[in-house]
Amino acid sequence: MKNSQDLLSSVTSQVEGSFRTNRRIMSFPQFLDAFAEHPRRYARNSAQYVRDCFLHFGTETKPQAWGEVTHFNLFDAPFEDGRDRLVGQERTQERVFKLLDNFVREGEINKLILLHGPNGSAKSTFIDTIMRALEFYSHAEEGALYRFNWIFPNEKIASGASIGFGGMSARTVDKSTLETFAFLDEQEIDAKISSDLKDHPLLLIPQDQREALLLRFIQSAVVPSSIDERQKERARRSLDAKKGKKKDTEEERDQESPFALSAYILRGDLSHTSRQIFDALLTAYRGDFQKVIKHVQVERFFISRRYRSGAVTVEPQMRVDAGIRQLTVDRSLSALPASLQNQTLFEPSGDLVDANRGMIEYDDLFKRHPDLNKYLLATSEKATVSLENRILHLDMILMATGNEDYLDAYKQTADYASFKGRVELVRVPYLLDHTVEEIIYREQLASLNFVKRIAPHTTFVAALWAVLTRLNRPQPDGYPSTIRDVVSKLTPLEKADLYARGKVPPNIGPERARELKSIIAQLMEEGGGTSEYEGRRGASPREMKMILLNASQNDAYPTLSPLAVFDELEELVRDPSVFPFLQMKPDGDYHRHDRFINTVRERYLDIIDLEIRSAMGLVEEDRYQQLFSRYIDHVSQSLKGEKVYNKLTSTYENPDEEFMREIEATVNMEEDADDFRHSLISSIGAFSIDNPGVKVDYLVIFPNLFEKLQEAFFSERAKQIQKIEENLLTFFEDEQPQLSKSELESVETTLTNLKERYNYCDESAREAVAFLLSNRYKD
Repeated sequence: MKNSQDLLSSVTSQVEGSFRTNRRIMSFPQFLDAFAEHPRRYARNSAQYVRDCFLHFGTETKPQAWGEVTHFNLFDAPFEDGRDRLVGQERTQERVFKLLDNFVREGEINKLILLHGPNGSAKSTFIDTIMRALEFYSHAEEGALYRFNWIFPNEKIASGASIGFGGMSARTVDKSTLETFAFLDEQEIDAKISSDLKDHPLLLIPQDQREALLLRFIQSAVVPSSIDERQKERARRSLDAKKGKKKDTEEERDQESPFALSAYILRGDLSHTSRQIFDALLTAYRGDFQKVIKHVQVERFFISRRYRSGAVTVEPQMRVDAGIRQLTVDRSLSALPASLQNQTLFEPSGDLVDANRGMIEYDDLFKRHPDLNKYLLATSEKATVSLENRILHLDMILMATGNEDYLDAYKQTADYASFKGRVELVRVPYLLDHTVEEIIYREQLASLNFVKRIAPHTTFVAALWAVLTRLNRPQPDGYPSTIRDVVSKLTPLEKADLYARGKVPPNIGPERARELKSIIAQLMEEGGGTSEYEGRRGASPREMKMILLNASQNDAYPTLSPLAVFDELEELVRDPSVFPFLQMKPDGDYHRHDRFINTVRERYLDIIDLEIRSAMGLVEEDRYQQLFSRYIDHVSQSLKGEKVYNKLTSTYENPDEEFMREIEATVNMEEDADDFRHSLISSIGAFSIDNPGVKVDYLVIFPNLFEKLQEAFFSERAKQIQKIEENLLTFFEDEQPQLSKSELESVETTLTNLKERYNYCDESAREAVAFLLSNRYKD
């Protein structure tokens, strides 16, 4: 019993401490003090709030093959340890943030943001992550949100028959002991009416006085062009008066950056019900504003999807998204002012009301009946919605998701002409970088409980095949003549490598390699102005998750391995009627999903071949780097007509022409030696210019040349490699393998390196070796 009482006391103390720390309840004067301390924080509309939420979690610049992109850390879901985070889609992140910033600059939210793309492209995940971030941000000090309630005390607090509204002159309140009704206990309150739209407390201040207050406390206030000239002129006069004034505090210095005053905060008004109450109280108190705000209790609220507070998802349905109902108070109408007792008070309800001051999502917008979306024409542009006896003025971000096929169909209707001017379309395609796609599958598998181990490269082969199904044949006519033939000959695999790693096809020369890399972004945007953009069609992550799960059930394999995935892909493509992307008409080498299985299989063989050979320890890992660095040193000094420093003899010697020719023959140089060498040095210089402060990495700049060096080395030792692989298989399959001591040492070295370097286990190593031997080293 004592333990339970101690536990209860501890919980009670923590809850009370949190309540006070979070300033859950304030009087209106206390809110104004908080506003004066942090005016920008407490003068934001929903666009500013959501944009600040994006910035709250920080950003990261990520280098991509086509250039740098901004990644918003919000989408990593750091508030929930990365659970259900968004992978990739940085272009969509940038686009949505830009739209939010535009809303802030314009001072009003006048568009609906529609994310459109194929099924499974992470549209809902994108919005869900934002909503979860808003929930977390609203609990932070910087993200505090406030609304207000109307408090009407009982006879214990106010003298008179009830609270004295029948004759206001007779009403008395002890000003020395009670300056506000905000902190009354429940038993001291006859009626408590919440602001139905979660109105911002600043809206209680009349517009002219509110404007003066905002311009007084917010430095460098900017009045957007959408707000009338009278207000802009007042802002200019206020700012002129502040010029030359020394900024003494950190708060004042921080406010030097421009702050756009939103139309909602600057010229907005109370909801219909709150306006009725405010006017009635102001009349009863004969214009005494201070007495009116005694009835105001400012209350902090938090964004919550579960409780539909500032974050609401509207599913496809057959009803409107707002309505009204008669207001019921806690005790009786006698607790209200006399001027209100003869009026019928209503409060709005529904999805739009619940989402106000936050964000609403229309999931699968075009699956709703078209008539239910017509009100969005006005709501998205003017932030209003008309009900039976009132117009609601809203402050929220409106977002929606739509399947590409449904959007195409809607574009053919008469309503689309009106709709498109009030909507910002943001494309969310499938990912085209298989290295990023693989992260999705890794995280999906990590969240599941598997009895089997997952073999190396399992998620890689799934990701690469998925991306290959999404690629379109490039249109070379739109590119310079110097690169046109290279673009026209790009195979799906070469295009996937170009997107993922910036790897260019072999034997095109350094100059054209640089030119090809420079047009990657343009390649990815082909078809961007049409509905047949790259990334619209192909295998979705949902379908690939099914493939991986089915592969894990294959008893023919001891692990969840690439071979099990290949089996499932073969089964998938046998019936093209199952998924629309399998019915795509082949276009040259593109859209040939059955052939892509062999393409990925060969790439997998390349990878395990290199890993197993490297694990044998026949050559040190950095040997190729040392050899190529020496070659570049000789080339550089040769072109400059200078000598090379020999570290062994500590003397300067002429560049070794025979050594350079030997390396060039090894990598199958096809052009003039002098031109080849000049292009290498130019590529290194271009890398240094494009990546200032980054150490030059020859493996990154010349991956194809390194591959040729490796192939040349291993081809000379093919018989030795095959023998070691056969010994490996013997080691796995025979209980007492008949191997010599040196053979056994070689096998153990290879197996140890496979485990330590590449994360193989005995089962996956045996499977990989057997697969490689049967496909690459058969006699």
